[in-house]
Amino acid sequence: MAERGPLLSLAADERPVIRSSAGSLTSSQLLSLAGTLSEELPARPAALNLCERRDNFLIGFVALLMRGQACLLPPSRASTVVVEVMREHPGSYVLDDSLVERYRASAGASRRDLPQIPPDRIVVVGYTSGTTGRPKANPKTWRSFVESTGLNSARLRETLGCEQGSTLPWILATVPPQHMYGMEMSVLMPLLGGVGVYAGHPLYPADVAAALEALPEPRVLVTTPVHLRALLKSGIRLPPLGAVVSATAPLAQEVAEDVERRFDTTVLEFFGSTESCVIASRRTALESTWRPHAGVILQPQEESTRVNAPWFSEEVVLQDVLELQEDGSFVVRGRNADMVEVGGKRASLADLTSRLMAVEGVSDAVVFQPEAAGDAGVRRLAALVVAEGLTEADVLARLAPAVDPVFLPRPLVFVSRLPRNEVGKLPRDRLTAALGR
Repeated sequence: MAERGPLLSLAADERPVIRSSAGSLTSSQLLSLAGTLSEELPARPAALNLCERRDNFLIGFVALLMRGQACLLPPSRASTVVVEVMREHPGSYVLDDSLVERYRASAGASRRDLPQIPPDRIVVVGYTSGTTGRPKANPKTWRSFVESTGLNSARLRETLGCEQGSTLPWILATVPPQHMYGMEMSVLMPLLGGVGVYAGHPLYPADVAAALEALPEPRVLVTTPVHLRALLKSGIRLPPLGAVVSATAPLAQEVAEDVERRFDTTVLEFFGSTESCVIASRRTALESTWRPHAGVILQPQEESTRVNAPWFSEEVVLQDVLELQEDGSFVVRGRNADMVEVGGKRASLADLTSRLMAVEGVSDAVVFQPEAAGDAGVRRLAALVVAEGLTEADVLARLAPAVDPVFLPRPLVFVSRLPRNEVGKLPRDRLTAALGR
């Protein structure tokens, strides 16, 4: 594997790599800005990259590569979380938009190149989102990023029907770069995968549509199931989309079908985790099984799955229960952390949530199991529901025929919106707070 071939090719041309309302940045301009910033960074081992603007994040990330410093991706910007991550990495500092902007204004136009990056160097430490327990650090080597990004790029180009180098796809991402999915698709893809990226972070349907209009074709929307449902519900028109990429949570087949039909596009769903990065994909509107990336080795266990690949530093254990098929594809049967037991019976929280979402009149919902208070005995399930015009009795009556009585959620609390984070996930602390406990 070449240690820096993809980034050398990036530096060698003048192709646009970042677009914003203010204009474009070419690859050489990006490296020049990053070089200026790298000379001003403190001599520390690592930095928390908290830049909200994607162009600033990219500049900051490349500057850290130049300085040989690790890029830390905290699971949130909450002050307590930032302090925890900094405590785990003595000597680390915060890299934010204000710091990058300070040196962007004074950057020269001198040509910059990246130094050689050893394949086994840890360049990023990502953290789990905190949905289940304390966030866990996941170090990533340069080799793992180079090789996995090549596979992601190849799969995306296969979906778009274009060869490497034949055209420049443009990505618009609704997910932040601090999340590993956002890092892979909106930071590594422009640097290593031969695509361009939109500098902003639009969330609302009208903003997404306007940002897509500002990009050349073929356009790729990188997003989540939550954002896709919002786009469908809004009724908004989008410019031609070459592809839509979804991850972070399971995408319902009917939603994928609606997106393909409404926006005349192809929906590609990626499967992965912070621990493993993307390891498989599928066209959800047409496929129920997942196609692993070449080289990925899966070893299903009773309540987990061991995953390995040539670019992994060590084997990864996923809490997902996978079932291998004869053709090498796999089906996700559930998630260990997703299984609950009430009254001696077991059920999947994802399945219960899906059944609650299927209740007529419910637009969004989640079923979960709150922490027991002391020796509280049976831990019943709870639910947060978005449903205008319905009562608790209405929802429970419509849900009752679809689930065992022990799994009917009580309490069932109505909210105006679920407390999702930036990538559509529902951390336990937010669920507990919304429940009023």
